[in-house]
Amino acid sequence: MCEFKIIRKNDSSQIMEDIVIVNYTEDNKLVLKDILGMAEVLNSALILDVNTLNQTLVVVEHPIINDFIGLMRDLTDKDITKEKIDKVITQLNELKSTL
Repeated sequence: MCEFKIIRKNDSSQIMEDIVIVNYTEDNKLVLKDILGMAEVLNSALILDVNTLNQTLVVVEHPIINDFIGLMRDLTDKDITKEKIDKVITQLNELKSTL
């Protein structure tokens, strides 16, 4: 069985280990479950890399990711609205203004 160590890209810290299930919830949160069924929920994270050779899964966390994933789902489901796009654009503009 392939069990993953979950690494946070932001600071290279290990979040969990012995993870066998990784999935997104309907509200775009990333759920990590270990072999005992214990779960950790990352509210706004994106999977960057999955490596079965060294059994690592790297995630990046940022507040904008949750809404971005929602936007991508809405685009795929053809359920997109101007308001949903504007919400992400506003977040990007706020981020841009801090640079």
